[in-house]
Amino acid sequence: EEFIAIDESFIKELGLASGLSGGAATNHRFGLFSIFESMKKRVYSKLMQKGEPFPSLMVTKDSLVPKGSYAQAQAKYLRPDESTVSKLADLLQRTETGVVAHFYMDPEVQGVLSRAKNSHWEHIHISDSLIMADKAVEMAQKGCKRICVLGVDFMSENVRATLDHQGYKDIEVYRMDEQMIGCTLAEAAESEAYEKYLDQASQGSAEDAKNALHVVYINTSLKTKAIAQSKVPTITCTSSNVVQTILQSTSQLEGDVDVYYGPDAYMGANIKEMLEQLLQTTDEDVRRIHPAHDLRTISRLLSRFHYFDDGICLVHDLFGASVAQSIEEHYADAFLTAHFEVPGEMFGKALHASHNGDRGVIGSTQNILDFILAKVKLACSHALPGQEKLQFVLGTESGMITSVVNAVQELLREEESQVQVEIVFPVSSEAITTESQTNSPLAGAGFEEMSDISAVVPGAASGEGCSMEGGCASCPYMKINSLDALLSILSRVAKANSSANSDLAKFAPRNYSETIGGRSFAEVGTVPILHMRHFQKHKEMSAELIQDIKTRGR
Repeated sequence: EEFIAIDESFIKELGLASGLSGGAATNHRFGLFSIFESMKKRVYSKLMQKGEPFPSLMVTKDSLVPKGSYAQAQAKYLRPDESTVSKLADLLQRTETGVVAHFYMDPEVQGVLSRAKNSHWEHIHISDSLIMADKAVEMAQKGCKRICVLGVDFMSENVRATLDHQGYKDIEVYRMDEQMIGCTLAEAAESEAYEKYLDQASQGSAEDAKNALHVVYINTSLKTKAIAQSKVPTITCTSSNVVQTILQSTSQLEGDVDVYYGPDAYMGANIKEMLEQLLQTTDEDVRRIHPAHDLRTISRLLSRFHYFDDGICLVHDLFGASVAQSIEEHYADAFLTAHFEVPGEMFGKALHASHNGDRGVIGSTQNILDFILAKVKLACSHALPGQEKLQFVLGTESGMITSVVNAVQELLREEESQVQVEIVFPVSSEAITTESQTNSPLAGAGFEEMSDISAVVPGAASGEGCSMEGGCASCPYMKINSLDALLSILSRVAKANSSANSDLAKFAPRNYSETIGGRSFAEVGTVPILHMRHFQKHKEMSAELIQDIKTRGR
């Protein structure tokens, strides 16, 4: 027990972090950090007399080997029925329709989409929410007349707004359900509490003549972005660029700005934690992250950083203390991946791993995928005798597995590598759909079909998402975007009569009739997105945004 309590960061403090360096040792599994964590894992196993508790999927260049019922459910649709693939591809071609889908789609949908793209129809893209809109524009440029969006409603709104801004207002955009496809995080940003939070930001700026900037997560509606922009200068961010957005804006304003982040409470707390940890480093370490900052400026930023504390994604809320503890006990030597939205316990584990031996990553779904591929590519370069095995804990929605498996297998085949890649799903015992959940009031509201996939798909039948004690969540909102829904909409589009096409208006993104200062929600709500796109392109905040911050309310 005394050995388990030792923190491996002592290796760095003793100047041993580069131990066993060179050649194959550049992989963390051959470094001192990994050796020490492997020893701790063995001690845990001896003390508790039990092995790894979570299901997993072993990936090689030619095979998939699931361990546990949950992994079997995820693997089931990674090899789709070819007749279904052909049916979908035919409809897409006939209707000249492109598809943009989020990483969190059901494995059945992703499996069919991936195969259709590779063999029949190029205008299909699966990614995080930011890239979806960009890819929709590319599809329009290449001749697609309509776009089907597989995601929650703020994603289809973003696609519609981006197409309009790029001059493609005639391109049709369709959601996958007549009813709203919600998101707990986006809904939190439309609450009375969030409006009061924005009022606090705007009033503080006006009364005290302070500069204020609202950094809003892209996972919010155009209505939220419009209302926010009307109250306080606002820029959109993603989980991959939020830290740099805050650092760059504060540097351009020489620290003279109060930053209000929202609506994700976990991400806000995690940003604060990262900044606090930066204060424990050196000026040189800080400048590696942003060249215009040092310990003094980070300290000032912390004193003027605020975040909304009442918004969560029900998916990432589930990676709590019990899951983090199981990872500590059973997967200490694995690579840890965590979305920026996870609770502090899981965030802390991944952050610690990233700082000690480059064994973890925190960021967006795309950041997680890139990290996994980079480590696999490094392992392929070793060309070690036998089969090298890498293990990754997937700290985000389990729908990610389709894109991970496809990308990893493609890489292994290109490299003709024998490397084995194990993806671990951190599912707690409380995160299992039970018979009573299947009979819950929400069964019949679009979630009951999920029970046919497996008896252990987490939470989808009840709409809960998973146990609040932690688990590998499967977002019930994302699962509304079913394969049947996509095929149904495409079939309607394929019909030439106008009455059938008029029904399609029900599937269009939300059309806001409200205005602010004589401008539509869509027009005002697009401003924060454009500020973000300027930052992405030029690596600095636009002159318009800086001027707005300095003059708003004066």
